Amino acid sequence: MAFLLKHKVWVVVLIAIMVRVAFLFAFSSTLNFELEGNAIHGSEAYDEYALNLLDTGVYGREAGEPDAAIPPLYSYVLAVVYGIFGRGFIQVGLLHTLFDVLSIIMLYHIARLLFKQGNLWGAPAGEWVGALSGLMFALYPYLVFQNLTLIDTPFWIVVLHAYVLLMVLIREHEGWDRRLWLYIVLGGLVLGLSILTRPIIPVFAILAAIWFLFRLNLWQTILRLAPVAIIGAAVVIPWVIRNYGIYDDFVPMTTTSGANLWQGTSPWTIPVFRAGYDVQWTAPDLPDDLDGRDADAERFRLSGEFLRENPDKIFELYWVKFLVHWSIPLAPRYNPQPLEQWELSDDGELIIVQGERDIDGVTDANVSYNSGLYNRVARPVHMLYFGGLFMLAIIGQILSLRQWREVSLLIFVQIGMTVMYMLFHPATRYRAPSDPLLFVFSAFTIVLFLQWWVGRGKATI
Repeated sequence: MAFLLKHKVWVVVLIAIMVRVAFLFAFSSTLNFELEGNAIHGSEAYDEYALNLLDTGVYGREAGEPDAAIPPLYSYVLAVVYGIFGRGFIQVGLLHTLFDVLSIIMLYHIARLLFKQGNLWGAPAGEWVGALSGLMFALYPYLVFQNLTLIDTPFWIVVLHAYVLLMVLIREHEGWDRRLWLYIVLGGLVLGLSILTRPIIPVFAILAAIWFLFRLNLWQTILRLAPVAIIGAAVVIPWVIRNYGIYDDFVPMTTTSGANLWQGTSPWTIPVFRAGYDVQWTAPDLPDDLDGRDADAERFRLSGEFLRENPDKIFELYWVKFLVHWSIPLAPRYNPQPLEQWELSDDGELIIVQGERDIDGVTDANVSYNSGLYNRVARPVHMLYFGGLFMLAIIGQILSLRQWREVSLLIFVQIGMTVMYMLFHPATRYRAPSDPLLFVFSAFTIVLFLQWWVGRGKATI
């Protein structure tokens, strides 16, 4: 028992691996995208980009035709795995399990470094907070399943946790030496890589700079973070130059950011979200001769036009998106079914009618998430698991106020992600990567209770 307590993080890692391998084989009939008739759960786009990279060396969804429709990094990682180990759901599942293991280890160290006060069973309380939050991540049903599908989520979680950990190490390291410079260089590299994975970290990066000011002065903060920003920009610049060569225009990341903005800022957004669906199935009517960068620019324009013409709906728009982002039940609650078509009534309500074809983009995998088993089991389990930990996290945030200079970084993660997805469009799958960092507060609540129980009311964390 003493050995297990001393090496608790590795026990959690072992549990995470066992759970994921068990899920991988238990749901192999669903996850195996090589089986004839099976849809790819996650995103088939990443699979197509990876295969085209291997076949042609060109990053594009159409073989040999370069584009910038989605951020590139995960597709390149997937192509490397396909090139070495072959294409298959086992390879993807094991790769993602490795990513989850790395994230759990980093989550443990983030909590250990931020929660420094108190002891429990002969170990610093922060170690227990880290191990328990890692266990919550390891057993989180939603991420266990999603991270075994073909999607960039587990890779993004690794990058996000790495950036948070490096921010802690850069701020807490005293003195200027080679180790601090190593942290700074790694921080810049991870910042750039995060943008090439999902370009949603800028708001959190700004908030992290504010967090530095809680312990350091302005000059110390600038000296540490300016090189991080410069290195991060240097990582991204080659992609921007590549895109300019393709489109003869400034494309900082993708040609679908306008689509994401429009989906979250259009006449469809409020009624579709209120009806329990996802706005990804909506799109504006554009002229046939508009495509790529020009079509994306038009979607940006239409989003701005909607806000200018509907100032009375702005508060409702962002309030609805906030509720979707922090929904305890899985959001969306429903997915379009075969032959469904959507219309808007005169008063802006969503009307579902039977058509002659499916909504564009809906796959068999999307439809399956309305199945009886998914509704009867997966949705209630998620609501109980996340809902319970969410309430514990709220309590933990209140109880940790004495340590606000440290733990506020974890709150800033949630604020940064919330702002970005309220700007574009939210869903549980977009919020979930930051859930493990929320669970740190859930774990803190439990550890504080255990310390009180062991000390009979003498908790001192």
